[in-house]
Amino acid sequence: MKKLSKLLLLVLLVTVSSTAIVACSAEDGKDGIDGVNGEDGVDGEDGEDGEDLTNAELIPLEASKTPNLFKVDPAFSSIAVTTLLSSEDVLESSPDFVYGSLADGAGLLAEDDGTFTLINNIEGDYSIARIKLNEDLKPMHGEYILNAFATAYTAQCSGSMITPKEHGFGPLYLSGGEWGGSSKGVFATNPYKSVDNADTAIMLPKLGQWSTENAVVIGKDAYDDATVAFIGDDHSDNTVPSGQLGMYVGSRGNFDDGKLYGLKVTTAGIDFEMDMTEGVEYDAEFVELTETQIDLLDAEAKAKGVMGFSRLEDIDWRRGSAENQREIYFCVTGRDRADLVGKGSLLGRIYKVVLNDKDPEGPAKITCVLDGDIVGGKADGFHSPDNILVTENYAYIQEDPNGYAYLNSNITGYAKMYQYDLNTGAFKTVLECDQDKAAGLGYGTTSKMWEITGMIDVTEEVNNGENTFIIITQNHGWVPADGSSFTDPKANSSDSANKEGSTLFKITGLDR
Repeated sequence: MKKLSKLLLLVLLVTVSSTAIVACSAEDGKDGIDGVNGEDGVDGEDGEDGEDLTNAELIPLEASKTPNLFKVDPAFSSIAVTTLLSSEDVLESSPDFVYGSLADGAGLLAEDDGTFTLINNIEGDYSIARIKLNEDLKPMHGEYILNAFATAYTAQCSGSMITPKEHGFGPLYLSGGEWGGSSKGVFATNPYKSVDNADTAIMLPKLGQWSTENAVVIGKDAYDDATVAFIGDDHSDNTVPSGQLGMYVGSRGNFDDGKLYGLKVTTAGIDFEMDMTEGVEYDAEFVELTETQIDLLDAEAKAKGVMGFSRLEDIDWRRGSAENQREIYFCVTGRDRADLVGKGSLLGRIYKVVLNDKDPEGPAKITCVLDGDIVGGKADGFHSPDNILVTENYAYIQEDPNGYAYLNSNITGYAKMYQYDLNTGAFKTVLECDQDKAAGLGYGTTSKMWEITGMIDVTEEVNNGENTFIIITQNHGWVPADGSSFTDPKANSSDSANKEGSTLFKITGLDR
């Protein structure tokens, strides 16, 4: 089939109504789909070897070939970092599976038999992987449930898992179509979908088309009987900051009956994000948006005064009480262009939005809590914060350096992960990519900065009494020695594959 015909078919597939997917219970879709529920067994080699394997028969990867390539700050010497999986590893129970190029957003589900299901965006291959882990989080089996054809070759960047416990419905995995293809919107994927349907996708048109970094549904306690989702727009305009914070509000578990909004700062004199000073709270509101097509939506948002940021990236919400769940945090990674100076952040910012306690559409507050452009400030040394995880007490911020170290002599080293105390404002470096060590071992070079991404708190899922997190590196510059690609052809069989590898880690001992 010619590529044009494939894309026409894709248009038909992705316009299917999303109601059916979001209405699924936690059990729907688990039976008879390669045995993901552990009862029927994962289909070994997708039928190539002619036998089904139960979870008990799957063989875990005891140790990754790839060493720990993080350098932990002495202040966090009590934490432990373990490599779980990398692009050079082979899983014995699915030897053809490749942990692909530029792994990104992720979500973890605990299964009744003690195993875990990890859903993981593979950004550079425009796909989504499903990886079975044993009770110790050791990978056992990998496969692709959404491939590049299904996404119209659109990068799947940050992702978020919806669960009945946190959100009142699900499970359902949301991911953003950001760059590279034509599906610029929010994808909704059943974590238990069959690999036989990997070339079909469902999108949520009511959430609009953006340069979508991700979509995040906040906790079910924030508002009664409502689903409130935030969309990050990584729009990289060179003249006017244009990344917008979108919000969708609908009935609980429904992405078809709601309305779309954009964040507008209403305090007088605030025309651009750089008019907001770190630590000062400003008035805001959410204005309704009726367009959903990317260009029309952007034009409407600007006409209605929706605030533009210089590349609005990852979003998360604070865990804990209902009040906490109405606190939203997001990264602006920054952009250095002459026409943006004084308008948009150059080196990156972290913002907090406090929603109205009665109505998500009501008056809100916004504060820049960390500003990387202030030399000598709290976040001095920031280099493009891109990803964020928020627990009850901390925000963990991860960098994707954009090559702007020349702007500030206090920017040193490689990508870092920081801890920001939501209660005290204390700001500390937790760890850094050790690319000097990595280059010496043959894992890339020091000239291409890695990205830290995909960090999730899996403490409650693992439930073993130990604070446990998953985190990922996109290892830019690390390619196979034989000149091939770290890409699974079942994810992306075209020549658009990105060759660079990825590494998945476990961190224990961090505070929550």
